[in-house]
Amino acid sequence: MTRTRWNGRTAALVGATLASLLTSFTGSSINIALPVIGRDFAMDAILLSWIPTAFLLAAAMFLVPLGRLADIYGRKKVFALGTAVFTTASLLCGLAPSATVLITARALQGIGGAMISGTGVAILTSVFPPQERGRVLGINVAAVYLGLSFGPSLGGILTQQMGWRSIFFVTIPLGLVIIAFVLWLLDGEWAEARGEPFDVAGSVIYALALVSLMYGFSQLPGWAGAALIAAGLAGFAAFGAWELKAGSPVLNLRLFAGNRPFTFSNLAALIHYSAVYAVTFLLSLYLQYIKALTPQQAGLVLIAQPVVQAAFSPAAGRLSDRVEPRILASSGMMLTATGLCLLAFLGQGTPVWAIIANLILFGLGYALFSSPNMNAVMGSVERKSYGVASGMLSTMRLIGQMLSMGIATLLFALFLGRVEITPELYPQFLVSARTTFAIFAVLCVIGVFASLARGDIRAGSAQRRDRKIRMGTLDESR
Repeated sequence: MTRTRWNGRTAALVGATLASLLTSFTGSSINIALPVIGRDFAMDAILLSWIPTAFLLAAAMFLVPLGRLADIYGRKKVFALGTAVFTTASLLCGLAPSATVLITARALQGIGGAMISGTGVAILTSVFPPQERGRVLGINVAAVYLGLSFGPSLGGILTQQMGWRSIFFVTIPLGLVIIAFVLWLLDGEWAEARGEPFDVAGSVIYALALVSLMYGFSQLPGWAGAALIAAGLAGFAAFGAWELKAGSPVLNLRLFAGNRPFTFSNLAALIHYSAVYAVTFLLSLYLQYIKALTPQQAGLVLIAQPVVQAAFSPAAGRLSDRVEPRILASSGMMLTATGLCLLAFLGQGTPVWAIIANLILFGLGYALFSSPNMNAVMGSVERKSYGVASGMLSTMRLIGQMLSMGIATLLFALFLGRVEITPELYPQFLVSARTTFAIFAVLCVIGVFASLARGDIRAGSAQRRDRKIRMGTLDESR
Protein backbone atom coordinates (compact mmCIF):
# COMPACT_ATOMS: atom_id res chain seq x y z
CA MET A 1 0.00 0.00 0.00
CA THR A 2 1.46 3.35 -1.01
CA ARG A 3 1.74 6.30 1.29
CA THR A 4 -0.75 8.45 -0.63
CA ARG A 5 -3.55 5.92 -0.25
CA TRP A 6 -3.44 6.44 3.51
CA ASN A 7 -3.97 10.20 3.38
CA GLY A 8 -7.07 11.83 4.78
CA ARG A 9 -9.89 10.25 6.68
CA THR A 10 -8.68 6.63 6.63
CA ALA A 11 -5.31 7.54 8.14
CA ALA A 12 -6.94 9.61 10.88
CA LEU A 13 -9.38 6.83 11.72
CA VAL A 14 -6.70 4.12 11.85
CA GLY A 15 -4.32 6.21 13.98
CA ALA A 16 -6.96 7.27 16.49
CA THR A 17 -8.40 3.76 16.65
CA LEU A 18 -5.04 2.09 17.36
CA ALA A 19 -4.31 4.64 20.10
CA SER A 20 -7.71 4.02 21.69
CA LEU A 21 -6.96 0.29 21.62
CA LEU A 22 -3.59 0.88 23.31
CA THR A 23 -4.84 3.01 26.21
CA SER A 24 -7.96 0.94 26.93
CA PHE A 25 -6.09 -2.37 26.90
CA THR A 26 -3.53 -1.09 29.39
CA GLY A 27 -6.16 0.16 31.84
CA SER A 28 -8.33 -2.95 31.80
CA SER A 29 -5.45 -5.43 31.96
CA ILE A 30 -3.98 -3.72 35.04
CA ASN A 31 -7.23 -4.17 36.98
CA ILE A 32 -6.98 -7.95 36.68
CA ALA A 33 -3.38 -7.91 37.96
CA LEU A 34 -4.02 -5.75 41.05
CA PRO A 35 -4.28 -8.61 43.59
CA VAL A 36 -0.93 -10.02 42.38
CA ILE A 37 0.73 -6.58 42.41
CA GLY A 38 -0.64 -6.03 45.91
CA ARG A 39 0.92 -9.24 47.16
CA ASP A 40 4.28 -8.52 45.48
CA PHE A 41 4.58 -5.06 47.06
CA ALA A 42 2.58 -5.83 50.26
CA MET A 43 0.11 -3.03 49.49
CA ASP A 44 -3.05 -2.42 51.49
CA ALA A 45 -6.41 -2.04 49.72
CA ILE A 46 -6.32 1.76 49.75
CA LEU A 47 -2.76 2.04 48.38
CA LEU A 48 -3.62 -0.60 45.78
CA SER A 49 -6.44 1.58 44.49
CA TRP A 50 -3.88 4.29 43.70
CA ILE A 51 -2.45 2.20 40.83
CA PRO A 52 -5.49 3.00 38.65
CA THR A 53 -6.24 6.30 40.41
CA ALA A 54 -2.77 7.81 39.75
CA PHE A 55 -3.32 7.35 36.02
CA LEU A 56 -6.80 8.85 36.16
CA LEU A 57 -5.76 11.84 38.28
CA ALA A 58 -2.81 12.78 36.05
CA ALA A 59 -4.90 12.35 32.91
CA ALA A 60 -7.72 14.50 34.28
CA MET A 61 -5.29 17.23 35.36
CA PHE A 62 -3.80 17.60 31.90
CA LEU A 63 -6.67 16.79 29.53
CA VAL A 64 -8.23 20.26 29.29
CA PRO A 65 -4.91 22.20 29.14
CA LEU A 66 -3.46 19.79 26.58
CA GLY A 67 -6.66 19.90 24.54
CA ARG A 68 -6.28 23.68 24.39
CA LEU A 69 -2.59 23.40 23.46
CA ALA A 70 -3.55 20.99 20.69
CA ASP A 71 -6.06 23.51 19.31
CA ILE A 72 -3.28 26.15 19.28
CA TYR A 73 -0.19 24.22 18.17
CA GLY A 74 -1.62 21.24 16.31
CA ARG A 75 -3.53 18.12 17.31
CA LYS A 76 -1.28 15.79 15.35
CA LYS A 77 1.84 17.02 17.19
CA VAL A 78 0.24 16.55 20.61
CA PHE A 79 -1.19 13.16 19.61
CA ALA A 80 2.22 11.83 18.48
CA LEU A 81 4.03 13.19 21.55
CA GLY A 82 1.38 11.72 23.83
CA THR A 83 1.85 8.27 22.30
CA ALA A 84 5.61 8.55 22.88
CA VAL A 85 5.11 9.58 26.53
CA PHE A 86 2.62 6.76 27.10
CA THR A 87 4.96 4.17 25.57
CA THR A 88 7.96 5.35 27.61
CA ALA A 89 5.89 5.26 30.80
CA SER A 90 4.83 1.67 29.99
CA LEU A 91 8.50 0.68 30.01
CA LEU A 92 9.03 2.42 33.36
CA CYS A 93 5.97 0.66 34.84
CA GLY A 94 7.28 -2.72 33.76
CA LEU A 95 10.66 -2.03 35.37
CA ALA A 96 9.26 -0.49 38.60
CA PRO A 97 11.13 -1.81 41.68
CA SER A 98 8.57 -0.55 44.21
CA ALA A 99 4.97 0.51 44.65
CA THR A 100 6.01 4.19 44.76
CA VAL A 101 7.84 4.00 41.44
CA LEU A 102 4.96 2.08 39.85
CA ILE A 103 2.38 4.66 40.95
CA THR A 104 4.62 7.51 39.75
CA ALA A 105 5.10 5.84 36.36
CA ARG A 106 1.34 5.31 36.11
CA ALA A 107 0.90 9.06 36.63
CA LEU A 108 3.31 9.73 33.75
CA GLN A 109 1.33 7.24 31.69
CA GLY A 110 -1.79 9.25 32.53
CA ILE A 111 -0.22 12.41 31.07
CA GLY A 112 0.48 10.54 27.83
CA GLY A 113 -3.04 9.17 27.88
CA ALA A 114 -4.41 12.72 28.26
CA MET A 115 -2.51 13.85 25.18
CA ILE A 116 -3.97 10.95 23.20
CA SER A 117 -7.54 11.21 24.46
CA GLY A 118 -7.70 14.98 24.14
CA THR A 119 -6.72 14.92 20.46
CA GLY A 120 -7.82 11.62 18.88
CA VAL A 121 -11.56 12.32 18.91
CA ALA A 122 -10.95 15.97 17.96
CA ILE A 123 -8.97 14.87 14.89
CA LEU A 124 -11.75 12.52 13.81
CA THR A 125 -14.37 15.22 14.31
CA SER A 126 -12.26 17.65 12.26
CA VAL A 127 -11.83 15.24 9.36
CA PHE A 128 -15.26 13.64 9.03
CA PRO A 129 -18.50 15.49 8.13
CA PRO A 130 -21.43 15.58 10.58
CA GLN A 131 -23.43 12.93 8.75
CA GLU A 132 -20.61 10.38 9.21
CA ARG A 133 -19.50 11.46 12.67
CA GLY A 134 -21.65 9.02 14.65
CA ARG A 135 -20.42 6.04 12.61
CA VAL A 136 -16.76 7.01 12.98
CA LEU A 137 -17.04 7.75 16.69
CA GLY A 138 -18.81 4.42 17.07
CA ILE A 139 -15.82 2.68 15.48
CA ASN A 140 -13.47 4.56 17.78
CA VAL A 141 -15.51 3.62 20.85
CA ALA A 142 -15.60 0.02 19.61
CA ALA A 143 -11.79 0.06 19.54
CA VAL A 144 -11.82 1.19 23.17
CA TYR A 145 -14.10 -1.69 24.04
CA LEU A 146 -11.98 -4.10 22.01
CA GLY A 147 -9.03 -3.10 24.17
CA LEU A 148 -11.21 -3.52 27.24
CA SER A 149 -12.20 -6.96 25.92
CA PHE A 150 -8.67 -8.19 25.41
CA GLY A 151 -7.46 -6.55 28.63
CA PRO A 152 -8.95 -8.86 31.27
CA SER A 153 -8.42 -12.10 29.32
CA LEU A 154 -4.96 -11.42 27.90
CA GLY A 155 -3.95 -9.56 31.05
CA GLY A 156 -4.98 -12.55 33.15
CA ILE A 157 -3.02 -14.95 30.95
CA LEU A 158 0.08 -12.73 30.97
CA THR A 159 -0.11 -12.21 34.74
CA GLN A 160 -0.47 -15.93 35.44
CA GLN A 161 2.11 -17.15 32.91
CA MET A 162 4.70 -14.35 32.72
CA GLY A 163 4.04 -12.03 35.66
CA TRP A 164 2.22 -8.69 35.86
CA ARG A 165 5.16 -6.73 34.43
CA SER A 166 4.62 -8.37 31.05
CA ILE A 167 1.32 -6.46 30.71
CA PHE A 168 3.27 -3.23 30.33
CA PHE A 169 5.96 -4.69 28.10
CA VAL A 170 3.54 -6.05 25.48
CA THR A 171 2.06 -2.58 24.87
CA ILE A 172 5.39 -1.04 23.89
CA PRO A 173 5.50 -2.45 20.29
CA LEU A 174 1.98 -1.14 19.57
CA GLY A 175 2.97 2.29 20.87
CA LEU A 176 6.00 2.35 18.55
CA VAL A 177 3.82 1.32 15.61
CA ILE A 178 1.37 4.17 16.30
CA ILE A 179 4.21 6.72 16.52
CA ALA A 180 5.66 5.53 13.20
CA PHE A 181 2.20 5.52 11.61
CA VAL A 182 1.38 9.08 12.68
CA LEU A 183 4.75 10.52 11.65
CA TRP A 184 4.87 8.73 8.29
CA LEU A 185 1.32 8.26 7.07
CA LEU A 186 -0.91 10.85 8.75
CA ASP A 187 -0.68 14.00 6.65
CA GLY A 188 -2.07 17.38 7.58
CA GLU A 189 -2.42 19.29 10.82
CA TRP A 190 -5.40 20.69 12.72
CA ALA A 191 -4.98 23.84 14.78
CA GLU A 192 -8.02 26.09 14.35
CA ALA A 193 -6.97 28.23 17.35
CA ARG A 194 -3.41 28.79 16.06
CA GLY A 195 -1.88 32.03 17.29
CA GLU A 196 -4.16 32.43 20.31
CA PRO A 197 -2.46 32.72 23.75
CA PHE A 198 -2.40 29.86 26.25
CA ASP A 199 -3.93 30.42 29.69
CA VAL A 200 -1.12 29.28 32.01
CA ALA A 201 -2.65 30.65 35.21
CA GLY A 202 -6.00 29.00 34.56
CA SER A 203 -4.29 25.67 33.84
CA VAL A 204 -2.36 25.80 37.13
CA ILE A 205 -5.47 26.70 39.17
CA TYR A 206 -7.41 23.88 37.51
CA ALA A 207 -4.69 21.26 38.15
CA LEU A 208 -4.19 22.22 41.79
CA ALA A 209 -7.92 22.25 42.49
CA LEU A 210 -8.35 18.81 40.95
CA VAL A 211 -5.41 17.31 42.87
CA SER A 212 -6.67 18.78 46.13
CA LEU A 213 -10.20 17.48 45.55
CA MET A 214 -9.25 13.94 44.55
CA TYR A 215 -6.44 13.45 47.08
CA GLY A 216 -8.73 14.79 49.79
CA PHE A 217 -11.37 12.27 48.75
CA SER A 218 -8.88 9.45 49.34
CA GLN A 219 -8.09 10.81 52.83
CA LEU A 220 -11.68 10.66 54.06
CA PRO A 221 -13.12 10.27 56.64
CA GLY A 222 -10.29 12.21 58.31
CA TRP A 223 -10.31 15.97 58.83
CA ALA A 224 -7.40 16.41 56.43
CA GLY A 225 -9.51 14.87 53.67
CA ALA A 226 -12.42 17.23 54.37
CA ALA A 227 -10.06 20.26 54.38
CA LEU A 228 -8.49 19.24 51.07
CA ILE A 229 -11.91 18.73 49.47
CA ALA A 230 -13.01 22.18 50.66
CA ALA A 231 -9.81 23.68 49.22
CA GLY A 232 -10.41 21.86 45.93
CA LEU A 233 -13.98 23.16 45.65
CA ALA A 234 -12.77 26.68 46.42
CA GLY A 235 -10.11 26.24 43.76
CA PHE A 236 -12.72 25.27 41.16
CA ALA A 237 -14.77 28.35 42.08
CA ALA A 238 -11.66 30.49 41.58
CA PHE A 239 -10.95 28.72 38.31
CA GLY A 240 -14.46 29.45 37.05
CA ALA A 241 -14.19 33.12 37.96
CA TRP A 242 -10.78 33.39 36.28
CA GLU A 243 -11.89 31.66 33.08
CA LEU A 244 -14.92 33.91 32.66
CA LYS A 245 -12.61 36.95 32.72
CA ALA A 246 -9.73 35.48 30.66
CA GLY A 247 -9.45 36.69 27.08
CA SER A 248 -8.31 33.27 25.84
CA PRO A 249 -9.37 30.75 28.52
CA VAL A 250 -7.98 27.22 28.71
CA LEU A 251 -11.58 26.06 29.14
CA ASN A 252 -14.17 28.21 27.46
CA LEU A 253 -16.95 28.05 30.03
CA ARG A 254 -19.11 29.97 27.60
CA LEU A 255 -19.51 26.66 25.78
CA PHE A 256 -21.88 25.74 28.59
CA ALA A 257 -23.81 29.02 28.48
CA GLY A 258 -26.96 28.61 26.43
CA ASN A 259 -25.76 25.24 25.11
CA ARG A 260 -28.08 22.78 26.81
CA PRO A 261 -26.97 19.71 24.80
CA PHE A 262 -23.29 20.32 25.60
CA THR A 263 -23.94 20.97 29.29
CA PHE A 264 -26.19 18.02 30.02
CA SER A 265 -24.29 15.59 27.78
CA ASN A 266 -21.14 16.31 29.79
CA LEU A 267 -23.06 16.03 33.06
CA ALA A 268 -24.51 12.69 31.93
CA ALA A 269 -20.99 11.45 31.11
CA LEU A 270 -19.70 12.54 34.53
CA ILE A 271 -22.49 10.71 36.35
CA HIS A 272 -22.31 7.61 34.16
CA TYR A 273 -18.60 7.03 34.66
CA SER A 274 -18.89 7.84 38.37
CA ALA A 275 -21.38 4.99 38.61
CA VAL A 276 -19.66 2.31 36.54
CA TYR A 277 -15.87 2.56 36.46
CA ALA A 278 -15.05 0.88 39.78
CA VAL A 279 -17.32 -2.08 38.97
CA THR A 280 -14.54 -3.92 37.13
CA PHE A 281 -12.06 -3.09 39.91
CA LEU A 282 -14.39 -4.50 42.58
CA LEU A 283 -15.41 -7.57 40.57
CA SER A 284 -11.77 -8.37 39.82
CA LEU A 285 -11.07 -8.45 43.56
CA TYR A 286 -14.31 -10.35 44.26
CA LEU A 287 -13.61 -13.07 41.70
CA GLN A 288 -10.03 -13.62 42.85
CA TYR A 289 -10.56 -13.26 46.60
CA ILE A 290 -14.08 -14.54 47.24
CA LYS A 291 -14.43 -16.97 44.33
CA ALA A 292 -10.74 -18.01 44.43
CA LEU A 293 -10.39 -17.76 40.64
CA THR A 294 -6.99 -17.38 39.02
CA PRO A 295 -6.20 -14.12 37.20
CA GLN A 296 -6.73 -15.95 33.90
CA GLN A 297 -10.13 -17.31 34.95
CA ALA A 298 -11.24 -13.94 36.37
CA GLY A 299 -10.20 -12.27 33.12
CA LEU A 300 -12.34 -14.64 31.09
CA VAL A 301 -15.35 -13.77 33.24
CA LEU A 302 -14.80 -10.02 33.01
CA ILE A 303 -14.44 -10.15 29.23
CA ALA A 304 -18.22 -10.48 28.86
CA GLN A 305 -18.91 -6.76 29.32
CA PRO A 306 -16.41 -5.23 26.87
CA VAL A 307 -17.15 -7.86 24.19
CA VAL A 308 -20.79 -6.76 24.16
CA GLN A 309 -19.69 -3.11 24.21
CA ALA A 310 -17.42 -3.63 21.19
CA ALA A 311 -20.12 -5.52 19.30
CA PHE A 312 -22.88 -2.92 19.75
CA SER A 313 -20.98 0.41 19.84
CA PRO A 314 -20.67 0.87 16.03
CA ALA A 315 -24.39 0.18 15.59
CA ALA A 316 -25.23 2.60 18.41
CA GLY A 317 -23.01 5.25 16.80
CA ARG A 318 -24.69 4.84 13.40
CA LEU A 319 -28.11 4.89 15.02
CA SER A 320 -27.28 8.17 16.77
CA ASP A 321 -26.88 9.77 13.31
CA ARG A 322 -30.60 9.17 12.76
CA VAL A 323 -32.19 8.85 16.24
CA GLU A 324 -32.02 11.44 19.00
CA PRO A 325 -28.87 10.68 21.09
CA ARG A 326 -30.69 11.45 24.35
CA ILE A 327 -33.09 8.54 23.76
CA LEU A 328 -30.29 6.04 23.10
CA ALA A 329 -28.01 7.30 25.87
CA SER A 330 -30.78 7.42 28.47
CA SER A 331 -31.88 3.88 27.58
CA GLY A 332 -28.31 2.67 27.99
CA MET A 333 -27.95 4.32 31.37
CA MET A 334 -31.20 2.76 32.55
CA LEU A 335 -29.87 -0.71 31.63
CA THR A 336 -26.71 0.05 33.59
CA ALA A 337 -28.74 1.16 36.62
CA THR A 338 -30.63 -2.15 36.51
CA GLY A 339 -27.37 -4.11 36.52
CA LEU A 340 -26.02 -2.11 39.46
CA CYS A 341 -29.18 -2.79 41.46
CA LEU A 342 -28.63 -6.51 40.94
CA LEU A 343 -24.97 -6.28 42.01
CA ALA A 344 -26.04 -4.63 45.26
CA PHE A 345 -27.18 -8.13 46.32
CA LEU A 346 -23.83 -9.77 45.50
CA GLY A 347 -22.87 -12.49 47.98
CA GLN A 348 -20.36 -15.26 48.52
CA GLY A 349 -22.74 -17.78 46.94
CA THR A 350 -23.63 -15.73 43.85
CA PRO A 351 -23.04 -18.02 40.83
CA VAL A 352 -20.48 -16.94 38.27
CA TRP A 353 -23.03 -17.26 35.44
CA ALA A 354 -25.16 -14.58 37.13
CA ILE A 355 -22.19 -12.22 37.20
CA ILE A 356 -21.55 -12.89 33.50
CA ALA A 357 -25.21 -12.18 32.68
CA ASN A 358 -24.97 -8.92 34.60
CA LEU A 359 -21.80 -7.94 32.75
CA ILE A 360 -23.57 -8.54 29.43
CA LEU A 361 -26.31 -6.16 30.55
CA PHE A 362 -23.64 -3.62 31.50
CA GLY A 363 -22.00 -3.97 28.11
CA LEU A 364 -25.20 -3.26 26.23
CA GLY A 365 -25.95 -0.26 28.44
CA TYR A 366 -22.43 1.11 27.98
CA ALA A 367 -22.65 0.79 24.18
CA LEU A 368 -26.00 2.55 23.97
CA PHE A 369 -24.71 5.41 26.13
CA SER A 370 -21.15 6.17 25.03
CA SER A 371 -21.23 6.65 21.24
CA PRO A 372 -24.50 8.65 21.12
CA ASN A 373 -23.39 10.82 24.04
CA MET A 374 -20.04 11.53 22.40
CA ASN A 375 -21.81 12.37 19.14
CA ALA A 376 -24.08 14.80 20.99
CA VAL A 377 -21.15 16.62 22.63
CA MET A 378 -19.03 17.02 19.49
CA GLY A 379 -22.03 18.04 17.40
CA SER A 380 -22.98 20.88 19.76
CA VAL A 381 -19.84 23.07 19.44
CA GLU A 382 -17.99 25.04 16.75
CA ARG A 383 -15.13 23.54 14.78
CA LYS A 384 -12.44 25.62 16.50
CA SER A 385 -13.57 24.24 19.88
CA TYR A 386 -13.32 20.55 18.95
CA GLY A 387 -10.11 20.05 20.94
CA VAL A 388 -11.49 21.68 24.08
CA ALA A 389 -14.84 19.88 23.70
CA SER A 390 -13.10 16.53 23.25
CA GLY A 391 -10.86 17.27 26.23
CA MET A 392 -13.87 18.37 28.30
CA LEU A 393 -15.75 15.15 27.56
CA SER A 394 -12.68 13.06 28.33
CA THR A 395 -12.19 15.06 31.53
CA MET A 396 -15.77 14.34 32.58
CA ARG A 397 -15.06 10.68 31.95
CA LEU A 398 -11.83 10.71 33.95
CA ILE A 399 -13.22 12.76 36.84
CA GLY A 400 -16.16 10.37 36.91
CA GLN A 401 -13.78 7.42 36.97
CA MET A 402 -11.81 9.02 39.80
CA LEU A 403 -14.97 9.69 41.77
CA SER A 404 -15.95 6.08 41.22
CA MET A 405 -12.61 4.87 42.56
CA GLY A 406 -12.85 7.46 45.34
CA ILE A 407 -16.20 6.10 46.49
CA ALA A 408 -14.83 2.54 46.46
CA THR A 409 -11.69 3.65 48.33
CA LEU A 410 -13.73 5.56 50.93
CA LEU A 411 -15.88 2.51 51.63
CA PHE A 412 -12.76 0.35 51.89
CA ALA A 413 -11.48 2.79 54.51
CA LEU A 414 -14.77 2.65 56.41
CA PHE A 415 -15.27 -1.13 56.36
CA LEU A 416 -11.71 -2.51 56.01
CA GLY A 417 -9.19 0.14 57.01
CA ARG A 418 -5.61 0.32 55.72
CA VAL A 419 -4.93 -3.42 55.74
CA GLU A 420 -4.39 -6.14 53.17
CA ILE A 421 -7.51 -8.07 52.16
CA THR A 422 -7.18 -11.44 53.93
CA PRO A 423 -9.76 -14.27 54.30
CA GLU A 424 -10.90 -13.11 57.72
CA LEU A 425 -11.80 -9.73 56.18
CA TYR A 426 -13.81 -11.15 53.25
CA PRO A 427 -17.20 -10.43 54.93
CA GLN A 428 -16.25 -6.78 55.39
CA PHE A 429 -15.06 -6.64 51.78
CA LEU A 430 -18.43 -7.94 50.59
CA VAL A 431 -20.30 -5.34 52.64
CA SER A 432 -18.17 -2.54 51.20
CA ALA A 433 -18.67 -3.85 47.65
CA ARG A 434 -22.46 -4.16 48.01
CA THR A 435 -22.72 -0.69 49.53
CA THR A 436 -20.65 0.73 46.67
CA PHE A 437 -22.87 -0.89 44.05
CA ALA A 438 -25.99 0.48 45.75
CA ILE A 439 -24.56 4.03 45.71
CA PHE A 440 -23.63 3.60 42.05
CA ALA A 441 -27.18 2.49 41.22
CA VAL A 442 -28.61 5.66 42.76
CA LEU A 443 -26.13 7.79 40.80
CA CYS A 444 -27.07 6.06 37.57
CA VAL A 445 -30.78 6.73 38.09
CA ILE A 446 -29.97 10.43 38.61
CA GLY A 447 -27.90 10.26 35.42
CA VAL A 448 -30.92 9.10 33.41
CA PHE A 449 -32.70 12.37 34.21
CA ALA A 450 -29.59 14.41 33.32
CA SER A 451 -29.37 12.59 30.00
CA LEU A 452 -33.02 13.22 29.18
CA ALA A 453 -32.71 16.90 30.14
CA ARG A 454 -30.29 17.68 27.29
CA GLY A 455 -33.19 18.12 24.85
CA ASP A 456 -33.31 17.26 21.15
CA ILE A 457 -29.86 17.57 19.57
CA ARG A 458 -31.10 17.57 15.98
CA ALA A 459 -33.55 20.43 16.52
CA GLY A 460 -30.86 22.51 18.23
CA SER A 461 -28.35 21.86 15.44
CA ALA A 462 -30.87 22.93 12.79
CA GLN A 463 -31.64 26.13 14.69
CA ARG A 464 -27.93 26.99 15.03
CA ARG A 465 -27.38 26.36 11.34
CA ASP A 466 -30.31 28.57 10.32
CA ARG A 467 -29.04 31.35 12.59
CA LYS A 468 -25.57 31.19 11.00
CA ILE A 469 -27.04 31.28 7.49
CA ARG A 470 -28.93 34.43 8.41
CA MET A 471 -25.76 35.96 9.88
CA GLY A 472 -23.55 34.80 7.00
CA THR A 473 -21.13 32.98 9.34
CA LEU A 474 -21.82 29.36 8.42
CA ASP A 475 -18.70 27.18 8.16
CA GLU A 476 -19.62 24.75 5.40
CA SER A 477 -16.88 22.33 6.42
CA ARG A 478 -19.03 21.38 9.35
